[in-house]
Amino acid sequence: MLDYDKEARVYDALRGGEARAEAAAAAVLDLIPDRPGRLLDLACGTGIVTRRLAAVRPALRVSGADLAPGMIRRAAVRLPGAVVRADSRRLPFPGATFDAVISIWLLHLLTDPDDLRAVIAECARVLRPGGVYVTTVDKAAAHDVGSDIEAALAGRPIRPAADAAALVAAHAARHGLAPAGRSAFRGVGQGRSPRSTIADLHRGWFSQLPPGDPRRETFSARLAALPDQDRPRADPTFTLHAFRKP
Repeated sequence: MLDYDKEARVYDALRGGEARAEAAAAAVLDLIPDRPGRLLDLACGTGIVTRRLAAVRPALRVSGADLAPGMIRRAAVRLPGAVVRADSRRLPFPGATFDAVISIWLLHLLTDPDDLRAVIAECARVLRPGGVYVTTVDKAAAHDVGSDIEAALAGRPIRPAADAAALVAAHAARHGLAPAGRSAFRGVGQGRSPRSTIADLHRGWFSQLPPGDPRRETFSARLAALPDQDRPRADPTFTLHAFRKP
């Protein structure tokens, strides 16, 4: 997993910047009723999306929470007084505090099933009746855009998706959250090139290949043989699912 404290300085630039943030915020707001209330952006990162939510919906009192101090410092500049450091498995808020809770690119990181259950349980707990939880699902699958990169990586062993849509829906249902809609946004500037994919493969991404496994070199060689080594392929499209608390 990335060190998100160290990653904070370059996080926005490597993930589409303001264009991606605008697309993500618009997709989130499509799923949240346009009325006064409180919204929590869980794992808000640098606050680049959180700030847009607050700007577009001034009737919403928007708060952000993240665990990485480096992310919190940047988010606090964008939303002074509205960002807290918090573990998403144990939120420092009373029950029924928020009218909406969102988590963009969080659940896919929770490789421990207990952590996934805990985060969804906490999101349900802090929602008010009638509130909406919005989250990204199937993040890894979104990067399969049908390019030559996916063909070169075919057959690699992959990790089960912690944020698989069916799994997230099942956990949400256990905590009384019912499906309430779907949306999507394009990950502007996040298309992968063969060269960047080789580097990511050696960092342990996209597969369950342990360090030293000779298959890493096999897949790397396939990627290195592709044309246009530095040309990003198509941007991924990320999916959002919404759940409502009765």
